Amino acid sequence: MTSTALAPFPWGEVWGQDAAVETLRQAAEDPAALSHAWLITGPPGSGRSTLAYAFAAALISDSPDDEKTMRQVLAGTHPDLTALRTDKVIITIAEARSLVERSYFAPSVGRYRVIVVEDADRMVERTSNVLLKALEEPPEQTVWVLCAPSEADLLPTIRSRVRPLRLREPDVADVARLITLRTGLDDATAEQSARHAQRHIGMAQRLATDDGARRRRDETLRAVLGVRGVSTAVEVAGRIIQAATDDAKALTAERDAAERAALLRTVGVAEGQAVPPALRSQISALEDDQKKRATRSLRDGIDRVLTDLQSLYRDVVMLQYGRDGGLINLELRDELDALAAAWPVERSILVLDAIAATRESLERNVSPLLAVESLLVTISSGRTP
Repeated sequence: MTSTALAPFPWGEVWGQDAAVETLRQAAEDPAALSHAWLITGPPGSGRSTLAYAFAAALISDSPDDEKTMRQVLAGTHPDLTALRTDKVIITIAEARSLVERSYFAPSVGRYRVIVVEDADRMVERTSNVLLKALEEPPEQTVWVLCAPSEADLLPTIRSRVRPLRLREPDVADVARLITLRTGLDDATAEQSARHAQRHIGMAQRLATDDGARRRRDETLRAVLGVRGVSTAVEVAGRIIQAATDDAKALTAERDAAERAALLRTVGVAEGQAVPPALRSQISALEDDQKKRATRSLRDGIDRVLTDLQSLYRDVVMLQYGRDGGLINLELRDELDALAAAWPVERSILVLDAIAATRESLERNVSPLLAVESLLVTISSGRTP
């Protein structure tokens, strides 16, 4: 497979998406090929956001040689780029209205004004409706770029107003080569990380470079395999939630502190000085956003665990059907063979259905601990609670 890692700036970081890169490069260079709104879809880790910002950089810059402008865009500091990177559970109506308002501004210095919406699938119907008119009739020099896992994650009214661009899912070997190139790690570690991450580039890099993350994944899967009843299900569920909580806190604590310090500097409050009453509402608003982000981070952590469990029982089903090629958890082959022999395939499928149901429960704000406990009881008993 040819690699866009060798493509000219700013496309070099878009890995393994040659056809999509070529489509967007032509659109950036030829107004006749440019649509006013795009929807970039692909599985997690396929490079949706990376491609969106490379496209924005190419659109805003004066020419393919205008590297200074493109670097500003990629850094998120160019005035003609408006980007919504949400770490919260949903994109709010207020955020959508702000995007629409910005979309009607003429470009200040670039060729186009570009609105990038990451995780556009986090919009509920009312929020999506705010964008409709702006997507249907944007100013001539405004381009919208939405990112989502699939077209089905957005309303039909949104899909009808955008040009879709579907990214390919990279192979394990593709991701492993990229990890080796980026980190210099040995081929075996890169291959294992790419396989365990199920070709998610960002997660593969984290697994490859974080011994703790690799260890926690292995311990979690082995602990779930060891669940034998309600008492151990409750114990293991508690450990999973605690590990996800600790991970979420570690990922957000430093960022939260930096945001608070930056806000205090902006409003002229020295470190350690009491916050004046007139400014407390701003601090409260920031803290509220940070709490929402922490909730999203915890859910994402639990979802990663569910993804790992899904890979485990998917491997079991494959073995039960006599297929041993393409297994994800090769390091647990003995345990997988034992489980495949001990269970009927119907039980394995029941477990996979329970994992999907747990995901849906978490999206409905069910207690994460109760949801995971219920899942582990199903796994250990072969029956839904």
